[in-house]
Amino acid sequence: MNTRIDLHAHSTASDGTLTPGELVHAAAAAGLDVVAITDHDTTAGWEPAVRALPAGLRLIRGAELSCRWEGEDPAVPLHLLAYLFDPDDPDLTAALSRVRRARVERGERIVRLLQADGLEVSWSEILATARGGTVGRPHIAQALIRAGLVATTSEAFGPDWLGERYRLPKDDIEVFEAVRLVRAAGGVPVFAHPRATRRGRVVPDELVADLAAAGLAGLEADHEDHTPAERAHVRALAADLGLLVTGASDFHGTHKTVRLGAFTTDVQNYERIVAAGVTSVASG
Repeated sequence: MNTRIDLHAHSTASDGTLTPGELVHAAAAAGLDVVAITDHDTTAGWEPAVRALPAGLRLIRGAELSCRWEGEDPAVPLHLLAYLFDPDDPDLTAALSRVRRARVERGERIVRLLQADGLEVSWSEILATARGGTVGRPHIAQALIRAGLVATTSEAFGPDWLGERYRLPKDDIEVFEAVRLVRAAGGVPVFAHPRATRRGRVVPDELVADLAAAGLAGLEADHEDHTPAERAHVRALAADLGLLVTGASDFHGTHKTVRLGAFTTDVQNYERIVAAGVTSVASG
């Protein structure tokens, strides 16, 4: 029987709609053998997810780091999945805390812009619906839906809304520094959806090669925002650079339509991640 491994999922610790406990139970119900909790810039979901682990499910503890590449102006935002690192590493912890503060500050500024245009969205309501998680643009998107201003999350992230008109930069981690921090904390860094042109700008292959030389371990190839051609490109690039390849749902609950296990990672690449990380895999 095939082992089903999904290495990218979010809970209410950031911008998902399931609590960490609900997430691991949903993963088991979806027939997964392994799931990774990778909330944005936080490890707050780790402990409750471990406590709630159902029998037979293994949990990879991770995070999705908000990064930037400064090789273009403006800088290109990108995401780095970090697996099995020491959550008490002081340098990485400080960097994640700074990004979370910047995310909240940006969210409040976006809401003020919306309000200045006469749109009825409430920052206090957005904070309440985040349920203590790291506030992100998906929370603002849900506020726009509740206000009847847009119909879907996709529309909310379109150019008339959070994708362009009301989009503001935030203080992300420089990507080479992010790779260094994750490695220093004993973790395994994997570039999330690196070729997803539907999300916006992507970085050149030469940068990926430089990141690999700096310690990047892998590339996420199988993702809903990659076209078949983009998946093939990422796989070929990973092969050229000797990087591992992952696949994952990037599950966010009802904030996105993708299901847990929609894309998966093969056992060999999963085992490479487990062997390289400093934190053990949790088992239910």
